[in-house]
Amino acid sequence: MVDLALLLLRALLALVFVSHGAQKLVPGVGGSSPGHEAWRFEQAGIRPAREMSLLTGVLQLGAGALVLLGLLTPLAAFVLGATMVVAALRAHDGRGFFIQNGGYEYNVALAVVSLALILAGAGSYSLDAALGLFW
Repeated sequence: MVDLALLLLRALLALVFVSHGAQKLVPGVGGSSPGHEAWRFEQAGIRPAREMSLLTGVLQLGAGALVLLGLLTPLAAFVLGATMVVAALRAHDGRGFFIQNGGYEYNVALAVVSLALILAGAGSYSLDAALGLFW
């Protein structure tokens, strides 16, 4: 059952991050655009905004796909968790905990799921397990 739980966590995390990565890279995904995402980075004081938004999109899309496959899971989960720590500190800082006030609760939840995958590994239903990588 633990392996199934890890697969479910990986699938959820991958869905969220692949979607958010695509939003930063492909116009019209999720009602956003690369230009709007760059503007959001600019508003958060992250510069150069366009380049950092594109880099974040590539990292979220790529690491999200790796987490879904269970390939290089600890590394990919670290990348995803780190993006959420940056988001919490830069984009949601000073807005409190609760998401309805623009707070960082969602970022923290995703960062903790990422940390759980770093600590537990991808489980048996993964390419990491099939290739004998990690634990």
